[in-house]
Amino acid sequence: MDGKLYDIETQVLKELKGKFVSVSLEDERQELIESTARKLKPNITDEEMAALVPDVFNLDPLSRALGMDTVEDIMVNNTENIFVYDSQLGEKKLEEKVKSRRDLDLLVGKLKLFATNEIAGNNILDVHMPDGSRANIVTSPMGYNITIRRFKQKAMSIIDLINYGELDYQIAARLWIYMDGFKTRPANLLIGGMPAAGKTTLLNAMFSFFRPEARIVTIEETYELDTSTQENCARLETSTDMPMEELVKNALRMRPDMIIIGEVRGEEANDMITAMNIGKICIGTIHASSARDIVNRLQHSPMNVPKDIIPVVDGLISLSQIYENGKPVRKITQISEISGIETQILLSDLYRFDYKTHKAAPILSSVTYRDTICGLLGVPPPALLAEEDVRANILYAMNKQGMRDIVSINNMVKDYYDSPEQTLKKLGLTSLSPAIRV
Repeated sequence: MDGKLYDIETQVLKELKGKFVSVSLEDERQELIESTARKLKPNITDEEMAALVPDVFNLDPLSRALGMDTVEDIMVNNTENIFVYDSQLGEKKLEEKVKSRRDLDLLVGKLKLFATNEIAGNNILDVHMPDGSRANIVTSPMGYNITIRRFKQKAMSIIDLINYGELDYQIAARLWIYMDGFKTRPANLLIGGMPAAGKTTLLNAMFSFFRPEARIVTIEETYELDTSTQENCARLETSTDMPMEELVKNALRMRPDMIIIGEVRGEEANDMITAMNIGKICIGTIHASSARDIVNRLQHSPMNVPKDIIPVVDGLISLSQIYENGKPVRKITQISEISGIETQILLSDLYRFDYKTHKAAPILSSVTYRDTICGLLGVPPPALLAEEDVRANILYAMNKQGMRDIVSINNMVKDYYDSPEQTLKKLGLTSLSPAIRV
């Protein structure tokens, strides 16, 4: 690109910063580019316009990585190099790189067209890219550091996660019961794991288990959750004017059946626990390596949740990324329930990952949450375990019959809620019957 066209494009990008957020169609974006270019340079030639417009949409040298389904993160270290995190191969360096500081400035200008959240002037920026991916841009003396968290166009289902070995049918059925609650009492859950452990992916997959009539409010720093299966869902995003804790408090005024917090990391933990304490169901993710670590994080700064109210949390789910045959895989490594308080919070482990067999080994059946549900429904505890087996068989039958995508699972789950016997018959599970009816 010659210097003349570079100057025009730089001016256009500066003028249109953040404007693409409210313009979704590419034709409309093209018209916006053209009208802005003509306003800034009335004598722009047709040849210059023909070169300008496609270049604004060109995200090279990131285009190849953005087109790879297995790439989860893209990391641009100024003009030094570009790395990606590949779900099958782990972290690797790309051949492509940003050639010059000028090219880097231009690339960032293109990303800023989708800027939504600016912190500390122009120094830190969050961007929602056209495919839904999230880009974080930080200014440094050397230029810009760009980190892009990819958004999967097709969210992984709970059966996909079973097939990838992250969990088994019995654990999936337990999660189904947690999310369902038999119209009476879904579980308050925290999903813990370190970065890239798969917390949001699991939470997305669990959306298929919600009751269709549930009113859900999601609160995220940047939109990552796929809420397409829920009709009555309000999606909120934090900003400098609307921090997480304020949105959590406000969610209580929105008549929610369930509040989903994309990531619990600070003072909003107290507001979340308060919501649980007054009967609202809350689910969130948290950076922690184990169930005990989740509890410790809740108790200490910056969350500082009083110990005596932490038991309103029912279940703690821990995920980890481990290596099998040299490849990174995600696993549910622990599921625990909070069973009370003595000198510390008491935890009952339901499942623990066995690093020898590379499988989640059952430790105990649910006791605390089981007794809560059974008391509310007036059914004996064995009925809950029997229902868990029925739901595990439903998921197994769906997998065998090729019904693995989120929409198919969501529809089948809703059918089961409405007509359990007919749904079991449709799946060929005529020997089974629902153990709990609501």
